[in-house]
Amino acid sequence: MNRRHRCGPRLWAAALVLLAAFALAAPQQAASAAEGPAVTLSRTQAGAGGSVTVKGSGWRPDALLMLLICGQSAPGKGVVGGTNSCVNADGRAVTTGADGTFGKKLPVAEPPVPCPCVVHVATVTGDKAQADAVIEVAGHPVKPIPAQAGGGKLSVLTDTRLDGSSGVLTWFGAPPARTFVFTVGNVGSAPVKDPVFQVGTSHGVFAPQWEDQQWRGTIPPGRKARIKLPVELSSGAHGNYLVSLKFGGKVLAEQPWGVGRPWGVTLFWILLCVVVPAAVFRIGMAVVDRVRPRRPGGAGRHRGALGLPDLASRLPRASRPRSSRRAPEPPGTTTTTALPWFTPDTDPGAPAGQLSAPSDNSPTTKGNT
Repeated sequence: MNRRHRCGPRLWAAALVLLAAFALAAPQQAASAAEGPAVTLSRTQAGAGGSVTVKGSGWRPDALLMLLICGQSAPGKGVVGGTNSCVNADGRAVTTGADGTFGKKLPVAEPPVPCPCVVHVATVTGDKAQADAVIEVAGHPVKPIPAQAGGGKLSVLTDTRLDGSSGVLTWFGAPPARTFVFTVGNVGSAPVKDPVFQVGTSHGVFAPQWEDQQWRGTIPPGRKARIKLPVELSSGAHGNYLVSLKFGGKVLAEQPWGVGRPWGVTLFWILLCVVVPAAVFRIGMAVVDRVRPRRPGGAGRHRGALGLPDLASRLPRASRPRSSRRAPEPPGTTTTTALPWFTPDTDPGAPAGQLSAPSDNSPTTKGNT
């Protein structure tokens, strides 16, 4: 009983300490959740060619973010003109940690429009979230942010379509491209100037990849306009795609797009698999023919070919009478061998009318003796 009484106050004290810790942590977590994503910079002024370190907190864990330097922008007003006002070539991507924080070095470059400028951080996939931090780009011109008239609202009036066709290069794997054509009307009470549309392409079950595209022009209230926006897929893309149009955070239209398979690439690989082995075989045969040892006296002849003397020696000789055989000639005398296709009667080397060697009892021989 005494032990229980002694341990009781200690347990109560520990419980009170834990409750106080939770009570202090809860407001901090609520405040961070209420604040949402935040971005801070290592320095607020830098020149082109330098860099700044961007740090963020309060983001969704393991979220893919895009970091850009944009002009004509201010925190709370967004980026006027969409990503067309940003330095897209020098942007950086970063993935948040499990606690929703990140740190990334971002190169500083002059945006295509005048300042005020911001470092714009936005999610690439999943739930949309963004945050901006002010930055001064040294030497870059500064102009007031153009006024944005409110009250304008666009709506798609006609069916959308994709104009264009695939060429020969697309058949060999070039990026397929089309023109997204649609007609919108301003159903609001204020004109819409230079609206920024978001065009997204998706394949299968994947989410659309959105791209900001600005249309130059003004749509007065109650009027309509025909708009054409370019759409391009990646190299070698094929299958069923879906092109989506978004304005003001709302999807206005969707258009299916069936892309044929680039059979030229398949044909190229088939020809490559046939031509390369044939070329290797020909090169190998040429090497073997060069390094193969030659027979003595048979250079330049094909295997199995017989020379003229060998052919003449293998042909059967014509039978002659014993009396018509020539007498043995002394050494040093040149003899003419009749060709095998000439008979003794038609031998061009023999005298006319003489078919055999002269005998010993001829008149010429007797006169000489």
